Amino acid sequence: MDEPLSLSPAGASETVVPAMPDEARAALKEARKHSDPALRKQAVGVVARRWPTYSEAWAELGNLASDPVEAYAYFRVGYHRGLDQLRQSGWRGSGLVRSSHPENRGFLMALRGLGHAAGTIGETDEELRCLEFAQQLDP
Repeated sequence: MDEPLSLSPAGASETVVPAMPDEARAALKEARKHSDPALRKQAVGVVARRWPTYSEAWAELGNLASDPVEAYAYFRVGYHRGLDQLRQSGWRGSGLVRSSHPENRGFLMALRGLGHAAGTIGETDEELRCLEFAQQLDP
């Protein structure tokens, strides 16, 4: 990702992924309330199964994973689900995806988590690519 963002006279364009249904957001909020990590992970998994395009649920599973490879896999799913949603929302590979829009936070959490998880398993190139990409999307 060495290429700079293309800017128009009005500045970089911004893309926002569609909001998840209120029911999905409420279910994830409720799942996060479990004090026991195993129960929390199980409850978040139910949310991810019910709404498999919910990047934030996948990112949360990555945060709850006890194994680095498992975390990497969860973050990667969340990243790709979010990338699909960005493309469906008109993103064409350049422009901003800001965390100031709550709808984008799950994708950005998954992208940053993927970068950190990649570093944990020795994928240094992937780690740097993801962290640089996240910085370009949300400086």
